[in-house]
Amino acid sequence: QVQLVESGGGLVQPGGSLRLSCAVSGFPLDYYAIGWFRQAPGKEREGVSCISRSGASTYYADSVKGRFTMSRDNAKNMLYLQLNSLKPEDTAVYYCAADVTPTTVEAMCVMAQGDYWGQGTQVTVSS
Repeated sequence: QVQLVESGGGLVQPGGSLRLSCAVSGFPLDYYAIGWFRQAPGKEREGVSCISRSGASTYYADSVKGRFTMSRDNAKNMLYLQLNSLKPEDTAVYYCAADVTPTTVEAMCVMAQGDYWGQGTQVTVSS
């Protein structure tokens, strides 16, 4: 049974940092393309960062480049997202998702594509 479980969200002040985790079960982490997405109230879900199954290709949305870093631990089947220099506009529910047959990781993120989704973790950036 495929399961993705996010954790690590919370309330943080502008300029602060958080580390999100996604525990994956039901398939090896390098079996599908996988990524982080977010959805703010009243907005569509958007891709934050996506990585190919091999890890050779990584995509970051322009809005998070230089501030967010995705990493994965294949041995632990864990995906991470380090969020630095957080801004109020980063407030959203953050999801991890896996795509069985992505065209490219950029397409996966830009189109917010995923076949398996976690339940999300709330990140709130506010003073």
